[in-house]
Parts: sequence; structure tokens; C-alpha cells
Amino acid sequence: MTLVARASLVIVTVALLSIAAAVPARAETFGPDGAPNPTASVVDQGTLLKQVPRIEGRIDIPDTKASVLVQPAGRTWDYFHEVLLHWGGAIVILGTIALLGLAYLIMGRIRIAEGRSGRKILRFKAFERFSHWLTAVSFVILGLTGLNITFGKIVLLPLIGPEAFSDVSQAAKYVHNFISFAFVAGPILIAIIFFRDNLLEKVDIDWLKQGGGFIKSRHAPAGRFNFGEKLVYWLSLAAGLAVSVSGFLLLFPFFGTDIAQMQLAQVVHAVVAVLFVALILGHIYIGTLGIEGAFEAMGTGEVDLNWAKEHHDLWLAQQLANQDRQRQPSATPAE
Repeated sequence: MTLVARASLVIVTVALLSIAAAVPARAETFGPDGAPNPTASVVDQGTLLKQVPRIEGRIDIPDTKASVLVQPAGRTWDYFHEVLLHWGGAIVILGTIALLGLAYLIMGRIRIAEGRSGRKILRFKAFERFSHWLTAVSFVILGLTGLNITFGKIVLLPLIGPEAFSDVSQAAKYVHNFISFAFVAGPILIAIIFFRDNLLEKVDIDWLKQGGGFIKSRHAPAGRFNFGEKLVYWLSLAAGLAVSVSGFLLLFPFFGTDIAQMQLAQVVHAVVAVLFVALILGHIYIGTLGIEGAFEAMGTGEVDLNWAKEHHDLWLAQQLANQDRQRQPSATPAE
């Protein structure tokens, strides 16, 4: 062996020994049964989930969301959706139904004090009723299909089985998506048509002082809409805006949003929708079982004169005055 070859061998040997010395020796770890445990040195899941904000890998495709392996905040959202929303939604909705039932048992149906007069007056025009029923029907459909998303696995799945539940839920999801466009149009029409009549006035304070029409010994004055109806109007517009915006974010996922924003949109959509359902349950009760003659306003558009006098006296006086002016012959100039 030449001198150069020997020198090269020495250099390679020294280099290998240096590398071996630099790498710390790791003793093999054994499990409780005496078998080698190859995962003993792996970082446990709990430690990984503490990483902020998420656990990511490396990918070659443009969609950066696909690199997210585990998102710890997703477990918080899952707990909200599967536990908090179930309990909270059930308490709010069933509690509202129970309170309305209790109110009916205590007060019964509020009758027209002087009975029906037999005379009718127009309260809502055809297009006004169309806007209301467009919103109402679409809301009921969205409410039922939306509640299936939240409570279907608990209530419906055990009754009809997994295959039928899968078919029903798939159809309900498509219906929910497409009916949402009709629902968005309804509140927009209502906001435009009834905006001026729902502005707060001094008479609304008097209406509250007189018990809002629920105390039989007191008369609560009101214009076209009383304070309670105005409150439903403004709360419905606010809730409708919130569920519409959050709903479109869910309908077009990750269009300008990230994972955290999508989760926030789902939370807002679910919470506001549950509260919205409770609000409309109260509105439906008052307009049907709660007050005699109220449903006729949106049913036929006409209400009994005594009903209008009892619940919207200022509006009735204005309507009667307008009718009197229309009946009077117009003055003709002298020739």
C-alpha cells in the first residue's frame, strides 16, 4: 500500500470516528412486557396539540390549508357543536315553547273586548303580505332543515335508521342551501316596505307603561305597529343579516376566509339561528293563539274594526280620517 493510500485510509477512519463521537448514544427502550418500544422517543400527542396555532406539514400543492394536520382550536369548535350547542339550543327552544304554553294557560287567548263589529278595514296590501309570507315560509324551511343539522343525529337518526337519515339529511342540506336565497330577499323587502312605520315614537313609551295590551284594564295606544312589533322587526333584521352573512360564508367555504374564520362563522350562524327561532316562536304565538283576530291581518289583509281600535287605535283613526277625506267631493272652481 502506497503512502498516499495509507494517509487516505487514516483520514477516513478519523472522520468516521469523529462523527460517531458527535452523535450521542441512545439506549434502546423497552416496554412493560420487555419488548422494544420504538415510539418511546416520539413526542406525545398532548405536547403536539399545545403547539400554536396548529400543527402543519410541508406540501407541494398551492392550497396551504391542506398542510394543516391537526388544529387544536378544532377540538374547541367540536365541543361547542356537539355539546354546548345541543344543550344550549335545546334549553332555549324548548324553554321558549314551555314559557309560551305557560302564558297561554295563565292568560288564555286575548279576546276582542267589544267583540267583532262585522266591519273590516285593510291593514296590509297584497305585496306587503307576499313579502311577509316569503320570509315566513323560507324561515320555517330553513329552521327545520337547520335543526336537523344540529339535532338530527340525536332525534331523527334513532327513529328512521342510518340509511334513511342519510338521504333525508342530504336532501335537507340542498334545500337549506337554495331556500336561503329566498329568505335573504324577504327581509330586504320587509326592511324597505315597513321601515318608516317601525321607527320609534313617543307613543311606544305609553304603550309600555300601559302593559303592552296584556293588561285588560288598561288601553295601550299604538300606531300601525306597537313597540313589541317594532322590537321584533329590528331584532329580525339584525338576526337575518347575521345568519345571511355567516350563511354565505359557509355556503362558499374558504372564499376569503381561513379555518378559524370558518369556525367563527359556524358559531355565529348556529347561535343566532337558535335565538332567531325562539324570537319567531313568540311572534307566531302572538299572531295565532295569543291574540284573537291578529292572524287575519296577514291572512286576508283585513282586520275587524274593533280589533284595530283595541290594538292600533292611532293608526285606525288616521285610516278613517283618510277615508273621510277621500269621500268628500273635491271643490270645483266657480265659472
